[in-house]
Amino acid sequence: MTQIDRIIQGGEDLFLKAGIKSVTMDDIARHLGMSKKTIYQFFKDKNELVIALVSKKLRQDEDDMCDIINQSGNVIEKMINMMKCSEDIFSRINPIVIHDMQKYHPDAWKQFQDFKSGVIVRTLEELLSEGIKQGYIRGDIDVKIMARMRVAQVELGFDTTMFPIAEFSTWHVQYQFLEHFTFGICTLKGHKLLNKYKNINEE
Repeated sequence: MTQIDRIIQGGEDLFLKAGIKSVTMDDIARHLGMSKKTIYQFFKDKNELVIALVSKKLRQDEDDMCDIINQSGNVIEKMINMMKCSEDIFSRINPIVIHDMQKYHPDAWKQFQDFKSGVIVRTLEELLSEGIKQGYIRGDIDVKIMARMRVAQVELGFDTTMFPIAEFSTWHVQYQFLEHFTFGICTLKGHKLLNKYKNINEE
């Protein structure tokens, strides 16, 4: 692991626990057992470190999505695995980190938003179009609208003001949303395949 990777990893460890705003460069240096001067050789300030961290995580997430799509068989399997992957991406993010990024690190926040509206939405659009051709997805749906709706749905499932953790299991909320979405966009042929996967999962 390079020094840069070590610093990014150290920042991530602390940000995920305490949020970005409350963590100082001194904290990161102490956590890594290195001097602050060493960190400043690679990053001029905390904002630059946050941007580098977000860039790295998004590249990893994009690679993970590509792997899932390449390894899966038919479009229904791809879609289910892709949805799980996008849920993992959102679920790893501490709400405090999102708040701090929005408020104090607009460049990093823009990167995250662009990824969500670009990579995730575009991949979903491609999968939905492929599913229409294969006869699993209804031909009358608008793939651009449905892809955006699905991303918004996943985000809503993690909104603790709408679904308080004391009252709702986040996993159960996401599963309900996913089932509602997939059964709504599928043809009868798609429904048969979905039921097959559902039975396998339940067994």
